[in-house]
Amino acid sequence: MSMAERFEDIKEEEKKQDFIGKYQDDESEESTELFEHFRIVADPGQSLVRIDKFLQNRMENVSRNRIQNAAKAGSILVNGISVKQNYKVKPNDVVTIVLSFPPREIVITPENIPLEIVYEDDDVIIINKQAGLVVHPGHGNFDGTLLNALAYHFKNTNQKVENGFGYLVHRIDKDTTGLMIVAKNETAQTVLAKQFFEHSITRRYQALVWGDFADEEGTIEGHIGRSTKDRVAMAVYPDGSQGKSAVTHYKVLDNLKGNYSYISCRLETGRTHQIRVHMSEIGYPVVGDDVYSNGKNPFAPIRENLRIPR
Repeated sequence: MSMAERFEDIKEEEKKQDFIGKYQDDESEESTELFEHFRIVADPGQSLVRIDKFLQNRMENVSRNRIQNAAKAGSILVNGISVKQNYKVKPNDVVTIVLSFPPREIVITPENIPLEIVYEDDDVIIINKQAGLVVHPGHGNFDGTLLNALAYHFKNTNQKVENGFGYLVHRIDKDTTGLMIVAKNETAQTVLAKQFFEHSITRRYQALVWGDFADEEGTIEGHIGRSTKDRVAMAVYPDGSQGKSAVTHYKVLDNLKGNYSYISCRLETGRTHQIRVHMSEIGYPVVGDDVYSNGKNPFAPIRENLRIPR
């Protein structure tokens, strides 16, 4: 078996994005989770070698520091068991590793943009992101982003954040409000990436949608990928022919006069526009959504002023 065959890349869509390097806009990526997952099987004739050296030799453009951070975070598994960086790889070992995206050279100018800080310590900051705020720079949004706001906050409070603006592990859409957790150093970023990958972090969102549900709760399953009709939008592919797997669990919290429903959604995956496209697919588009509302969008002009309590 060739090296290429043994290097089995089973990453989620996150790898394709090359998020930090390209900083694409919110509308052009297919996942909201910003980490990558690798699986490597050691050759039958593999000699004993430290796992950090083994991975550095097998993985292009991955620094030893990133591998060591992954080891410290418990993100390197051999045959399903977490190992330290001094573990000696043996023949036929199955090695898996979860890595946060690598930092790249990028200039983020501090901007005084108001932030609602829910929690902060030496390693992480949790922001209740407001609607209308883009998470990171991209095409058409080179400033005025969450990262610009964080850069200002860290500078204004004299905090020594390694890159000056924080390390993203996930993101949410521009017009969505909700909690975002941002790491202040690479070690914290790696730990968070592992938690997102293992789904030990639970994400719940609340939304106002059109229609009255027949069932109080349910699950929507269907691959989500780029629409073939509109490259700005995503689409559901129930047969799995395109896109990546996506699972959304919903529960009706309240029915409002038979026209709208107030729902809670729990995500198993983090695809771009997942809740919006999944709810539209089953006939209950999000109120105010100008992409997936199927023509029902009288509230678009006041969308940014809508605020659902948490």
